[in-house]
Amino acid sequence: MQMLTPLPAEDWDDQARDALACTVAPERRNPADAGNALSTLVRHPVLAGRFLPFNSYLQQDSTLPDRIRELVILRTAFHHGCVYEWGHHSAMGRRLGLTEDDLTSAQTGSAADEFDQMVLDAVDELHSGSRISPLTWERLGTRLDDHQRMDLMFTVGGYGTLALALNTFDVQLEEGAGTDEFYATPAN
Repeated sequence: MQMLTPLPAEDWDDQARDALACTVAPERRNPADAGNALSTLVRHPVLAGRFLPFNSYLQQDSTLPDRIRELVILRTAFHHGCVYEWGHHSAMGRRLGLTEDDLTSAQTGSAADEFDQMVLDAVDELHSGSRISPLTWERLGTRLDDHQRMDLMFTVGGYGTLALALNTFDVQLEEGAGTDEFYATPAN
């Protein structure tokens, strides 16, 4: 049973559209183009208006290299069993250079690349113990500065929180999501 459905079109109002204003292009601030996750989150426009800028920072302005950010999000989505996050971010990751082997690594937690393995280990530590160990923090520091390591940690937390919401509300992955064709359309 779906706990929350996307906000019906007839219930969209200025408050729902305003909740998306700081993160979503004007042409997507409507029930037909916002996608299932955003259309569900705007059921609570005050919360959405506060959470989405943080999520937008993590996705667009984080100091993490794009490829590493997507690897972190995918490992987090895998830990939470979040089909919605996995569907969208596996396609985003591919567009940013992740290979099928990288996607498999995000699922198994085992990477051939030493640095990717450090990143996956950090995500696993945060997921299982709510902290990055001093040794992993130090190892990450060989390639990431303090801001990037902080962004890594907050990316795990932010996308973990989003995964909890998407899973609890049973937000459905849009038809075609996870494919390049889906993201090539103007509405998405």
